[in-house]
Amino acid sequence: MKNTNYKNLVDILSNNGEIVNTDDIDILIKSIPDSSEEGILDPRVYNEKLKPKKRYIIPNQYIFDGVPVGEMRLGMGWPNIDISKDVVTRTKIINLGDRNIDIRIYSPITHYRNMKCMIFIHGGGFFGGDIDVVENPCKLIADKANAVVISINYRLAPENPFPCGLDDCFDILMYVYNNPGEFNIDKNKIAISGDSAGGNIATVCSIRDRNLKTNMIKYVALLYPVVTLSDKEDSYYSWDIDKYDIRSDNKLMERTIRSLESTMDIVKKLYLQGKVSDDNVEVSPLLSDLRGLPETLVITAEYDFLRVQGEAYLKKLIDSGVKAKGIRYKGMDHAFIDKCGYYPQVEDCINEIVKDMNAM
Repeated sequence: MKNTNYKNLVDILSNNGEIVNTDDIDILIKSIPDSSEEGILDPRVYNEKLKPKKRYIIPNQYIFDGVPVGEMRLGMGWPNIDISKDVVTRTKIINLGDRNIDIRIYSPITHYRNMKCMIFIHGGGFFGGDIDVVENPCKLIADKANAVVISINYRLAPENPFPCGLDDCFDILMYVYNNPGEFNIDKNKIAISGDSAGGNIATVCSIRDRNLKTNMIKYVALLYPVVTLSDKEDSYYSWDIDKYDIRSDNKLMERTIRSLESTMDIVKKLYLQGKVSDDNVEVSPLLSDLRGLPETLVITAEYDFLRVQGEAYLKKLIDSGVKAKGIRYKGMDHAFIDKCGYYPQVEDCINEIVKDMNAM
């Protein structure tokens, strides 16, 4: 149940925002709704950071090449709240010929034929996460957009390394596009979205779609996406801690930002397994030709290691002639959509996506 203060904070976020030119691109900056202080973590994020780390009495002992994959998977995600109304959930197994993939379908209870559709791809570093963590955000999109949202339970590394998960998501996209009646959707109004590693897969799906001239995707919404695993730096992308405005609790804030940086080598080890270059454009889409891609929204969090590459991708999209815009949430850290119902920024972020979907 949403309290009055939460609703007020969502309203503040909805009605306030400033377009700021940064690195030669205009980004909509949304401030912390209940603080005017600069250079700080949102108080909700700050309080989470102070909580003791989760301990597991019976940790999952699965280890791959020295990496405690099972334990890392247990530490992903965060319990959140269903703030949607009247959304029907059903699960379906899709036979893709050589494999079966589970999907979860969210539809408004008053659904009709030829609805808009959002394909959602969960994050988790390509080796973790699941559709349960993003269920409530997906339900909220279905509710607010009056759309069908399809969440994909794609195969994970290291058991299924690149390009298995990517292929699963693209093949499900094709299945949905070719069978619109099965989902009561309009095949000409399909959007794709994903958070973190899911944003990477959503991005690459849009590039494949363009390359194959299938034109299935009409809109892309990326939530703090991974757009490069490469160490290459160029005129678009170079990472530096000095790009972050840190004015208090320096050690905590720098640890917050760098926490994801420290896992990038592990992600590459599990996802690529030394068999694929991290410069491959289906691994690091920032290195790809971005011309001719569909309209794209890039959402970033101020104190996320991935913010710099996400906004570099936004700049390259714009320079490539793609209709694109960016929103940065001040005070937020990585994976904030997991806090649906707790962080007002999640609902505001979904409201922004819904606005674009309604214009498809």
